[in-house]
Amino acid sequence: MTRHIQPRDDLRSLDGYHSPQLDVSVRLNTNESPFAPPVAFTEAWTAAISARDYHRYPSRAATELRTAIGAAFATTSDRVFAANGSNEVLQTLLLTYGGSGRSALVFEPTYALHAHIARLTATEVVESERRDDFTIDATHAVERIERYRPAITFVCSPNNPTGTVEPRATVESMLEAVRAVDGLLVVDEAYGDFADWSATELVGEEHPLVVVRTYSKVWSLAGLRLGYCIGPTWAIAELDKVVLPYHLSIEKQLAGVLALDFGADMATRVAHIVEERNRVVTALESLAGITVFPSGANFVLFRVHGDGHAVWQAMVERGVLVRDFSRWPRVEDCLRVTIGTRAENDEMLAALRAALEEVGVR
Repeated sequence: MTRHIQPRDDLRSLDGYHSPQLDVSVRLNTNESPFAPPVAFTEAWTAAISARDYHRYPSRAATELRTAIGAAFATTSDRVFAANGSNEVLQTLLLTYGGSGRSALVFEPTYALHAHIARLTATEVVESERRDDFTIDATHAVERIERYRPAITFVCSPNNPTGTVEPRATVESMLEAVRAVDGLLVVDEAYGDFADWSATELVGEEHPLVVVRTYSKVWSLAGLRLGYCIGPTWAIAELDKVVLPYHLSIEKQLAGVLALDFGADMATRVAHIVEERNRVVTALESLAGITVFPSGANFVLFRVHGDGHAVWQAMVERGVLVRDFSRWPRVEDCLRVTIGTRAENDEMLAALRAALEEVGVR
């Protein structure tokens, strides 16, 4: 029998993070933008790429990109950190502030990669529960922070997979508790552009708060993998020490800068997606046999009063892929649908109606 080196003991039972990619006509399972980037952006980006020297490394500090992002949030470049998607931002935060002997607090159900990356970095995961409506109970959250004194406390708002937006008062209460235990509050706002407020309003030198964002959703650049965070200069400086050198390619840095010139286009898209989200919610609420949860994101979660997985499978057979959470704890029999184009949403609703009837959900 061939012998080979084994992974760390704490990783042996860990599953990878996967989302199905099936060959279907309507794919609404990964919360991507339904729109390609503006043609003018693509033309400007490809022209800029052709003028760069590829035998030279990209800017290690990504100064131009960070300056542009900072300007978009009325702050300075030394409060901005950029990386390969918001997931690498999360990984760098955990490499910097997590690790052996430290813990990360999460409020379930929430984005699975918070706990997954924590475990990859040998950070203990402390799980806490959300209310039945998927909001965080501020009093309970403060008690957990005081009790476990986590190095990092994660708040996903709007929350994935539920779409829940945490009130400013809840975040402020948690921030005060985190400060008292010398921890860091990380607010994941991958879907923040679709919500009615942003924790970036609270970022400052005196606050142990980092807000994580991405270009994948609103900016239609999921395929490029570009994310960033806004935080106090002292936190950002530590992330710069940990991240690998030259980690952001020339193409990504250029895309991130140029995309910000199309803010008006993106705002129009956000308004359209929010309008479509509201239309889809109304249509879902008219269906018997499901419960729809409020969303401040570009997706909607609903629970099937029956076999959620069977409904998901019946939808796939009709060429529509949504995210299947039916076998996840706390969101049993739930499915999550990304808001697509109007035509895609109509196909999804038709497939769902047929699937509910086929499975016998009433």
